[in-house]
Amino acid sequence: MHPTAAVAKRRPGATLALVATVALAGCGGSAASAGTSIALDGSSTVAPFSEAVAEEYRMEAPGTAVSVGTSGTGGGFEKLCRGEIDVAGASRPIAEEERDACEAAGLGVVELAVGLDGLAVVTSTDTAFVDCLTLDQLASIFQEGGATRWDQVDSDLPAEPLAVFAPGTDSGTYDFFVEEVLGTPGEAGSLAARTDHTASEDDNTLVQGLAGEFGSWGFIGLAYLRENAERLRAIEVAGADGVCVPPTPETVADDSYPLSRPLFLYATDAALARPEVADLLHFALAVAPELIGEVGYIPAPPERYGASRATLEEAAA
Repeated sequence: MHPTAAVAKRRPGATLALVATVALAGCGGSAASAGTSIALDGSSTVAPFSEAVAEEYRMEAPGTAVSVGTSGTGGGFEKLCRGEIDVAGASRPIAEEERDACEAAGLGVVELAVGLDGLAVVTSTDTAFVDCLTLDQLASIFQEGGATRWDQVDSDLPAEPLAVFAPGTDSGTYDFFVEEVLGTPGEAGSLAARTDHTASEDDNTLVQGLAGEFGSWGFIGLAYLRENAERLRAIEVAGADGVCVPPTPETVADDSYPLSRPLFLYATDAALARPEVADLLHFALAVAPELIGEVGYIPAPPERYGASRATLEEAAA
């Protein structure tokens, strides 16, 4: 089941409650005019939230067409800086070179935090011999020339083939994992990532591959693990303290899980000059604390939402 299926389970009257929340946040009536359209793209991790926001907003502003695509975080930033879309979802902060590309096109970038996520390390349910991996062991799998059998990761594990599945290189999930586990590309001490693995920008495709192969290994957003708990098995991750921690909403929220990350929406100042885009983002921030949880992620701390609202107010003024 796709994480956005949770939206269909919304209790009666919840949409009215969300719209009331928007009104209390200071953006009660929709500023969008009839016949307008807004394009969102970017991270497949953020897409379930973007799709849920779009679904709710269509009821708030039925004259506005809202589309949601998934080109990956990097692909979303490229489209945003070319002016091809209005809003980009991202599962990592924008990189300096990506921000520079926007500025070279005369576009300023506005960052809005919408929630938190944990990057889950997973295998198939029948791969029962591995329960926890350290960050160094994760690196031994995903670095260039990495392990092809499980006993190469840990001599106590069986000599079973290790099949690696991972997001494509345009994915923010890929970028986050590489930076956290292998080091920032180009910096001293960082490791190159392997390329001899099954890659896809679509998390659902990765889930199918991981679930269907004994000895599989990969990493996906926490929401996709939670929606496929009967098909996938989480591998706990041990940080520098050596404590094995499972990927759960609680461990992500308290930052004890080593692979926790923020989720964002980005817009350019040119896009925010359109009232309907600013209105949609006001709406997204107002409903995020409830809606982000309904699609499988974790709400950001209240102060993060407050800071994002202040940023949006200033940028859209």
